[in-house]
Amino acid sequence: MTKPPLDLTQMMQQAQELSAKLQDAQQELRHRRVEATVGGGVVTATVNGASELVEIRIDPVAVDPRDVEMLQDLILAAVNEGVRRAQELAREELQRRTGLPIGAIFGALGQR
Repeated sequence: MTKPPLDLTQMMQQAQELSAKLQDAQQELRHRRVEATVGGGVVTATVNGASELVEIRIDPVAVDPRDVEMLQDLILAAVNEGVRRAQELAREELQRRTGLPIGAIFGALGQR
C-alpha cells in the first residue's frame, strides 16, 4: 500500500495555525500567576506563566540578621517552587489549546 503524496500547502497552513495558537497561549500565560509559599507562610513567590518572578513577599519575622542564610534558603525554595508551578501551568495550557502531547509542544518551543 502506498502513502498518498504530502500536501505541503496543507502542512504549512497547519504549522501556521499551530504557531498562532502557541503565540496566543504564551501571551495569555504572561498574565496568569501562580504562588508558592514556604516556611509556614513567611516567604511567598509569585511567578507568571512565562516563568518570570513577578513578586516576592517576605514576612518581617523571617528577617533575622543573625540567620541570613535561612532567609536565602527560603527565598530560593519559594522561587523554585513557583517556577515549577508556572511551568506546569504552561504545559497544561499549551496542551489544552493545541491538543498536542506535552513533549511535542515543548519540542516545538525549544526550536524557536
